[in-house]
Amino acid sequence: MGIPAVGVGTFRLSGQAAYDSVSTALQIGYRAIDTAQIYGNEGDVGRAVEESGVRRDELFLTTKIWTENYAKEKLVPSLRASLDKLRTGYVDLTLIHWPAPGNGVRLPEFMEALLDAKAQGLTRQIGISNFNIELTREAISVVGKGEIATNQIELSPYLQNTRLAGFLQDENIAVTSYMTLAYGKVLQDPVLTRIATRRNATVAQVALAWALQLGYAVIPSSTKRVNLASNLLARELKLDADDMAAITALDRNSREVNPAGLAPQWD
Repeated sequence: MGIPAVGVGTFRLSGQAAYDSVSTALQIGYRAIDTAQIYGNEGDVGRAVEESGVRRDELFLTTKIWTENYAKEKLVPSLRASLDKLRTGYVDLTLIHWPAPGNGVRLPEFMEALLDAKAQGLTRQIGISNFNIELTREAISVVGKGEIATNQIELSPYLQNTRLAGFLQDENIAVTSYMTLAYGKVLQDPVLTRIATRRNATVAQVALAWALQLGYAVIPSSTKRVNLASNLLARELKLDADDMAAITALDRNSREVNPAGLAPQWD
């Protein structure tokens, strides 16, 4: 299965909020859910999935390995612990969360361990997150061409990351856009607002539709049913060439997430 175009993210959600968000998302038609070890909500996500009544084979579950679990002897056991919390025998996609160049575990070690997790049937696909072009090339050289399903990267109308996205698409690696709404900053943008008014859409739908039309997957999160439902409808919004060009002009290389010690040298 390829990467679903629209999923629901769970970043910064925990406890009842995470459970309610995932439960609502599944009720209204989402079938892809994105979580991570560091989010501390895999248990909440797992409970919501189990109690939803949705069949496991209809779902696409993604989690991400945290930096403290990159060592060869830790990665697979940590993923097994994630599976226990998620109440499933496997996830559909497991990502390395950050390259974390200074944490003492070299890239070949954690990429080989991730490939081993796939060989053991713990994850159907493997991928990376927040990798630049150089590190993506290195990861490909370790696991082989065609093994990396996606690179999940911060990407929004204000941070379009065209060089990295173009490289990934040339390599047949799916681009998953997170922070597509730039922590909500794009929701006040006058250009996007004008397009939204003309299209009888929300600004969030316009930003998400822009990413989808470029071939990216998106994983917006919300605790509100109305926003979750609205975001899902972005799949049906079609922007024309003028709309796309106007959004392209908004790029300002404005990055929201850049943690020291975890992030690479960005392209």
